[in-house]
Amino acid sequence: MTRLMTPDELEAALRKVGAERYHNLHPFHHLLHGGKLNKGQVQAWALNRYCYQSAIPRKDAALMSRCDDRDLRREWIHRITDHDGTGEDPGGIERWLVLTDGLGLDRDYVVSKRGALPATKFAVEAYVHFTRDKPLLEAVASSLTELFAPGIHKERISGMLENYDFIDEKVIAYFRRRLDQAPKDADFALDYVKKNARTPDQQEAVIAALTFKTEVLWSQLDALYFAYVDPGMPPPGVFRAT
Repeated sequence: MTRLMTPDELEAALRKVGAERYHNLHPFHHLLHGGKLNKGQVQAWALNRYCYQSAIPRKDAALMSRCDDRDLRREWIHRITDHDGTGEDPGGIERWLVLTDGLGLDRDYVVSKRGALPATKFAVEAYVHFTRDKPLLEAVASSLTELFAPGIHKERISGMLENYDFIDEKVIAYFRRRLDQAPKDADFALDYVKKNARTPDQQEAVIAALTFKTEVLWSQLDALYFAYVDPGMPPPGVFRAT
């Protein structure tokens, strides 16, 4: 990249990444939302996704630990409490465990992550390391998959309620809450990136950071598809869908 894009051009380039690479396009999600999976396969998805959900406060704490900008810290900290909970709000991680409870999974087993796929664990930890080690601007940019999250949440709510008799409103409470939380988070991060990516190299780096994050999400679904759909080869020691 040799030319400095305008802020609007940069936003368009970031949104193009989502349009082409966000994991709503993955075949596993089409199966999940279309009612094409059995309960064991849905359980496998929820159990593995817990690894990602539970890592979100860690990656945000890693980002904040090296942030000298007080205003950024004051804005970012609610991402941790949104997931860990605070006061009377149990938080997103607890709401995810309500989902896995509703699917009939043992909570201690889910929290232990013993049944999760190795590829899931590697992908999640790669994201935590990215937010810890990369420049702050790139760490913030990697969160911009939130721009595209409301669409997939709406699709998931309607598709799973319609197609699975073991899914009810209590089970999908996590997704309903994120319909409000994700846009606020995304708007702040997008504004920050547009203001602070001031050189062509920085703009290229933030686009690459968002691309990396889409690859983290996509690789998790690749692993689920390979292990539980086709060819159906879960590695030793992981959850067995029945």
